[in-house]
Amino acid sequence: MSTYQLSHLKQLEAEAIYILRETAAQFGNPALLFSGGKDSIVMAHLAYKAFHPARLPFPLVHVDTGHNFNETMEFRDYYVDKIGARLVVGSVQESIDNGDVQEETGLDASRNALQTTTLLDTIEKHGYDACLGGGRRDEEKARAKERFFSHRDDFGQWDPKNQRPELWNLFNGRKQQGETFRVFPLSNWTEMDIWQYIKEEKIELPSLYFAAERECLERNGVILAISEFVQPREGETVEKKSIRFRTMGDATITGAVESVAVDYDAIIDEVAAARQTERGNRTDDKRSETSMEDRKKEGYF
Repeated sequence: MSTYQLSHLKQLEAEAIYILRETAAQFGNPALLFSGGKDSIVMAHLAYKAFHPARLPFPLVHVDTGHNFNETMEFRDYYVDKIGARLVVGSVQESIDNGDVQEETGLDASRNALQTTTLLDTIEKHGYDACLGGGRRDEEKARAKERFFSHRDDFGQWDPKNQRPELWNLFNGRKQQGETFRVFPLSNWTEMDIWQYIKEEKIELPSLYFAAERECLERNGVILAISEFVQPREGETVEKKSIRFRTMGDATITGAVESVAVDYDAIIDEVAAARQTERGNRTDDKRSETSMEDRKKEGYF
C-alpha cells in the first residue's frame, strides 16, 4: 500500500497557507506587512499560491523609513508589479513632518522606533483589522512569545501575558471594536527552512542577500555598508569586503556578514554553520536586552 507523506517544507507551506486563508476568512480588512526582506517575500509568495488565480484579497503594506537600501526599494516595486498586488506605503518622513514623531539625534540615531507610530497610523487610516507579519519564533526571544493570531488592544499594543490558546489549529479572531490582530504564518519556520524553501520555489530576492564586494566600515562590532545614510566618522576606515546581509532593515542599523556565498546552496551551507542568529548584527536589537519586546508592546511589527 502506498503512503502519502509531506516533506517538512510542504508541511510548513500547508500550515502557512491555511493561516493565510483563515486570515482572509475571519477578518474584514486584512493587510500583509511587506518590507522587501526575505521573510515578507516568502509570505507574499505563499499568499500568491494560496489565492491564485484570484488577486490577493489584501494589499501589501510597507512602512517606509526613508533610510532603506536602494536595492530593497527597487525590488519592492518590481515584486509588487510582478504578482499584481496593491501597495500601500506609510511614510515615517511624513510622520516626522506632521509632528507625530520626533526624529532621534546623535551619533547612533535611528528611525527604527519611529516606525511604530507610522504603522499604527496607517492601520487606523485604512481600517485594517489584521496585519500579516513575517516574524518567526527562532529569530528573537520576544517573537517566540507570539501566537499565530496575536491580539492587539485598541491602542495597537501587545500584552504577551494575555494571549489566547491555540489548540488543534483553531484560531480565535474575535475582537472588540478598535482591536486588531497581528498574524504570523511563518512562526514555526526557521532561517534554514526559509532558505531551503526559497531554493525549492526559485524565489527571487534583492541582491543584498548575496555576497559581493562592497565598501563598508566596522562600527561597534557591526559591519555597515557605505551608503548615503552611513558615512565614515573620524577614525573609521572604509574597506572593500565581500559581504552579504542575513536580514534586511534600515541601512543605518542592518549589519552585514563577511561571506562568499553567491547562490542558494552556498547560503544554506553558511546558515548551517552559523553560530549567531540572523538578528545578532542588528544594532536596534542591542539597545537593551528587552528592546524588541518593549517595541512590540508599543505596537511594533
